[in-house]
Amino acid sequence: MTPISPKTPGWLDWYANPSKPTFQLPPGTVDTHCHVFGPQARFPFAPERKYTPCDASAADLFALRDHLGITRNVIVQATPHGADNSATVDAIQASGGLARGIATVRPDVSDGELRALDAAGIRGVRFNFVKRLVDVDASPKAKENLSTIAKKIAPLGWHIVLYFESADLPELQDFFASLPTPLVIDHLGRPDVTRPVDGPEFSGFLRFVERNDVWVKVTCPERLTRTGPAALNGEQHAYTDVVPFGRRVVEEFGDRVLWGTDWPHPNLVDHMPDDGLLVDYIPQVASTTEQQHRLLVANPMRLYWPDEDV
Repeated sequence: MTPISPKTPGWLDWYANPSKPTFQLPPGTVDTHCHVFGPQARFPFAPERKYTPCDASAADLFALRDHLGITRNVIVQATPHGADNSATVDAIQASGGLARGIATVRPDVSDGELRALDAAGIRGVRFNFVKRLVDVDASPKAKENLSTIAKKIAPLGWHIVLYFESADLPELQDFFASLPTPLVIDHLGRPDVTRPVDGPEFSGFLRFVERNDVWVKVTCPERLTRTGPAALNGEQHAYTDVVPFGRRVVEEFGDRVLWGTDWPHPNLVDHMPDDGLLVDYIPQVASTTEQQHRLLVANPMRLYWPDEDV
């Protein structure tokens, strides 16, 4: 049996007793960004991983789904599992049709392997350009690998999920725009929320979204915030410094925005968010019933369950 590795020192485990949200999610809400880790004893982590997380099983994820009032999940392959998608596929299969997945694959993946993943509920591939998390950069070889994979998955109707630091987008955007699939951008493109929402950096990101077939996840205020989860100046809402960025994307690209929890919130170092509070963050960025329905139900259903009526 593979020995169990200890968690990375200082690792923050997911919040075990999240509050019940005040905001009632509309029926059919989809969490489009969540993960499963292991359990390590059953699904060992990849030797080349940059960190070792706690276990976060499919059963734990689905318990959170039901507690928060979420209906469906899109499970994104976690980097500690590398290109072994077994844990993600197992979770999809355990969902009873209420989950889809995003995989990690290598350039030499075969058409047969991709068809098997498609049959299992995978609908896209994630590429992580955050250098502190994976051994990948903007080198010609990394771009060649992504181009090879993009060409292989395009006939399946899959998309590519991209995770990058906002400062790296100018260097990468022409390459991203050349890919033959829709793109889904994680976590608002990771803006620096200490800069103006109408400043050149975030405006450049918005114009990239405008010009291309791009969807944006309005996710992870807990990763982007500088002010943190506490109420400020009498405000009863958390992560207020991130709100203008999320609201701007929802207002400009209402038919191409997605939401997710990012559970179990890997690699946070200052606090572990209350997932109930993350749900209560939603009406700050999507203030109308119409915006909320598109963000939480209509858009993700169109992308991940296109054959089902909303």
